[in-house]
Amino acid sequence: MSEFNELLRANPFYEFTVLLSIAAVAAFIGQWLKQPIIVAFIAVGILVGPSGLDTVHSDDSIALLAQLGIAILLFLVGLKLDVKLIRKLGFVALATGLGQVIFTSVVGFFLCLALGFDAITSLYVSIALTFSSTIIIVKMLSDKREVDSLHGRIALGFLIVQDVVVVIALVVLSAIGVGQASDSSLTQLFSQIILGAIVMLMIVFLFIRYIANVITKAAARSSELMLVFAVGLACLFATLGHLLGFSKELGGLLAGVALASTPYRESIVTKLSSLRDFLLLFFFIALGSQIDLSALGEHLFAAIVLSVFVLIGNPIIVMIIMGILGYRRRTGFLAGLTVAQISEFSLIFVAMGIAIGHLHNSAIGLVTLVGLITIALSVYMIANSHRLYDLLSPWLRVFERENTFRESNTGEETETNTDFEVLVCGAGRYGSKIIDQLSNTGYALGVVDFNPEKYEYWRQREIPCFYGDLSDDEFISTLPLKQLKWLVVTLPRDGLGSRFEDPRKRLLLALQLHGFKGKLAMASEQEQDANSLSQMGVDLVLSPFSHAANEAVRLLLHDETNKDNRTQVKEAKP
Repeated sequence: MSEFNELLRANPFYEFTVLLSIAAVAAFIGQWLKQPIIVAFIAVGILVGPSGLDTVHSDDSIALLAQLGIAILLFLVGLKLDVKLIRKLGFVALATGLGQVIFTSVVGFFLCLALGFDAITSLYVSIALTFSSTIIIVKMLSDKREVDSLHGRIALGFLIVQDVVVVIALVVLSAIGVGQASDSSLTQLFSQIILGAIVMLMIVFLFIRYIANVITKAAARSSELMLVFAVGLACLFATLGHLLGFSKELGGLLAGVALASTPYRESIVTKLSSLRDFLLLFFFIALGSQIDLSALGEHLFAAIVLSVFVLIGNPIIVMIIMGILGYRRRTGFLAGLTVAQISEFSLIFVAMGIAIGHLHNSAIGLVTLVGLITIALSVYMIANSHRLYDLLSPWLRVFERENTFRESNTGEETETNTDFEVLVCGAGRYGSKIIDQLSNTGYALGVVDFNPEKYEYWRQREIPCFYGDLSDDEFISTLPLKQLKWLVVTLPRDGLGSRFEDPRKRLLLALQLHGFKGKLAMASEQEQDANSLSQMGVDLVLSPFSHAANEAVRLLLHDETNKDNRTQVKEAKP
């Protein structure tokens, strides 16, 4: 092993080859275990660090790549901090986000003190526990197709609130770091910080006002140019931030804010996401390589206690706040699960505290261990959120008011006295086309959807709507099922929960339980799936792609027949 390490020291390219190869294998294993890639990368860092194979020697190169990755990470966060979007999220996201941050930081602080940590360490760790992983949550909600659900939108809302708190925390740490590195008086220090902030904000304002749209429009003509421009801008603002007395991280974030109002921000996010993930590999490897496994045992009990606090305490405070605001316990529970972990920002925050000199290196090991535990477990909790709700629902009634006015059809009453003939569940692209066609036939038609925008759209079209989620048995009981002729379900399989091996079985059982006597039509995108639905008792299986292909072929053949007829008529003329 010593000869192998000597070979790696002699050629950094060999070292990076080994690191990337081990990271790839770990990523495959993490994917097989259904774990976030972050967990695998930190595990790689531990494996190749001094406590493991001790193959990390190019510390400066890895640190440079890690800093670049963090700058791009915060640049992409800044791209989401559009003022219009924050205003649109409303009071609920603000109240929930701030309430969770305050609860976690205050209770976490006293919990850390009770565990024997000093006040400064307790303050840093408790604040680090408030940050949830935007990357993990968005990925999980996207995989489950719940980004547009009510709880998904609320979760994204308070994630942005957390991002703002991250910005404030980084500014405070930047100011503290500048103060400790300088011999200036306190007044001079704050004067420099205020002046630097004014200059930085003026640069951002002028860039947004006069440059952003013009330069992004020009860069958008080439995908390669857009990529280089975005990375260059992130590094430029990161450097400016550092020169003006702030951190590189804050400068990178302001670079994202400078482009957040441009129409190309989604394209930039798409192009940089993979690069960000690749560069963050080195950040997490660097973190993992600094972890002393022998020291982890010292904080094992504290890490378990804090992990339980995050896994249980954070969801509970979200449920309490959302219950007070008038949401049902189911929505509060599903939204609350998304904050049952800490994020990469927690590690960055603590790492900055160590760099300033406030914390001992063991603090990063404690927070990393909490991150490993909470991220690993919360992934399974979010993936099985509907099943967990079914199991815990009887004990969650305490988090629900008698009048859940915010979910009573979005504050308005739906006419339930109407004798509906057809109820279409799911107003996505396919469902909307079905609703459009049926609305012209004279049928007594109703719509069910859990997307607030779609709900409002169809209400404005004067089509009765029911706001809710078919994976909720209680909601199904409120639907006018007994007089229905057809119930049309266009939702994907993943949109119906996961209580059974096939969640559509649960839906069929719930419909029977609540007196549905009509016919059921259900959409399916795969042929083998269609056969199983028929065996379950579905009266009509809708296959959007197959039916569209059949109709396309019919139109093509019809047009070809008409063409042949036109040719024959032309040839028959004298």
